[in-house]
Amino acid sequence: MSDFMMFSLVPMTVAIIISMTCALLGNFLVLRRQSLISDAISHVALPGIVASFLLTGTIASTAMMLGAGVSALVTVVMIEAIRRLGRVEISAAMGVTFTSLFALGVLLLEMSHASGVHIDVQHALYGNLESLIWFEGVGLASLFDPVALADLPPQLARVSSVALVVLVFVLVFRRHLIVGSFDSEFAASVRARPALVDLLLVSMVAVAAIAAFEAVGSIIVIAMFICPAAAARLMTNHLGAQIAWSQLFALISAVLGYLLAGHGLIWLGLEMSLSAAGMIATVAGLIMLLACLWGPHRRGGGAPAEA
Repeated sequence: MSDFMMFSLVPMTVAIIISMTCALLGNFLVLRRQSLISDAISHVALPGIVASFLLTGTIASTAMMLGAGVSALVTVVMIEAIRRLGRVEISAAMGVTFTSLFALGVLLLEMSHASGVHIDVQHALYGNLESLIWFEGVGLASLFDPVALADLPPQLARVSSVALVVLVFVLVFRRHLIVGSFDSEFAASVRARPALVDLLLVSMVAVAAIAAFEAVGSIIVIAMFICPAAAARLMTNHLGAQIAWSQLFALISAVLGYLLAGHGLIWLGLEMSLSAAGMIATVAGLIMLLACLWGPHRRGGGAPAEA
């Protein structure tokens, strides 16, 4: 029990919170056919985060979020400039911008080797859940010990705060999100402010992706946004049920993925472990595959309706 409390409780909890938070937002991205946004944001956040790290020499969350925010702003300006000056379609402008900025982020990561500070490339891209060790977690009593609780890795409080903000956003703007997901023109006619809600939704996706950066990296998080929500879409035509399915799939992916990463190969007789974030994404992808093969609504159907 003490080993689980110290080495597995926090990273598994962080994985669960991140997965369920991203899946909640992913439902609306899937319905709006904007799944690429999660990919885009996770990519463009990288250069901003690394640049802030190189400039400040710290991995403080405030500095990283500020850097990611500036990077996102630059991205919007670049996309509009390419679209208007080059007269190309929006998807082409997005593709060029995202890949270019992500490549810049990778180069900045490599440059950190020669600077006074350093951030590991693999951890930045794929995350490092396993490093979230709770050294004071020596037993169940630690859950009620203020001194032990004060030693919890800060990532847990960070992702929990983001999860709460996202939940409040979805509850407050629930009807606006639903109407805007199916008919933006009607949403505008009834003053549901689809443009504002779209901006807030993208902002929430950015906040969730940035909060997940330290734990699951800038690439793996994409699967957490899309796979549970897309799989849930194949299970039902009702939005309330879809959200419930996505949360269940996210929970299964996080728990099963983490356990398989740490113990799966050991159970097979191989003394080694795998990336927890990578295995979580793999399990999420397998759930998506199973939904594609046997989901009740895999062949299409009516648009999801409010439960």
